Amino acid sequence: MLKIRSFLAIDLPAEIVEGIREIQDRLKPSGPHVKWVRPENIHLTLKFFGDIDEKVIDEISTVLDGVVSKTNAFDLEVRDVGVFPNTSRPRVVWVGTESRDRTINILQKEIDATLETIGFEPEGRAFRPHLTMGRVKSLKEKRLLIAQMEKFKGFDMGSFRVEHLFLFKSDLRPTGAVYTKLRSFDLAKSRNDI
Repeated sequence: MLKIRSFLAIDLPAEIVEGIREIQDRLKPSGPHVKWVRPENIHLTLKFFGDIDEKVIDEISTVLDGVVSKTNAFDLEVRDVGVFPNTSRPRVVWVGTESRDRTINILQKEIDATLETIGFEPEGRAFRPHLTMGRVKSLKEKRLLIAQMEKFKGFDMGSFRVEHLFLFKSDLRPTGAVYTKLRSFDLAKSRNDI
């Protein structure tokens, strides 16, 4: 059976992708020790499946349709720049995201719980919605990176409407990962959307 490396995510509109590109361009001079993610590959991952059998996609889709269709479309705010786990040991450079009433967090928790019923283990750590911009490969120039990031304190890129989630296939290639949308899941329309 064919194995597919896959994940569930929110795709970003072009203006957010372009905003992330601009942030990366301003942070890149802070040192060569960060592997920057291509902006067009950045997304908000809700569930990473890893390598799964192709035949499981239909079962995953059925489960996700049930969960996602009960959640209204919502606005996702994109703001702040930071690092995981902390500024002393930065490993991941991110842009933060959040939604009113923590809709994104609630949705992710429901997705995790529902997928557990068909054999997918829930994430072991708390969900912190973010967009990964880069991965720190060496701590040599970390103070320069952190100093550059200080310029983004209180930074706000705006918001966008989340109306769909996507199941992506990830093909790892020497030039980097290539993502292909396999399925789309529509969120419910709220009264404001009608």
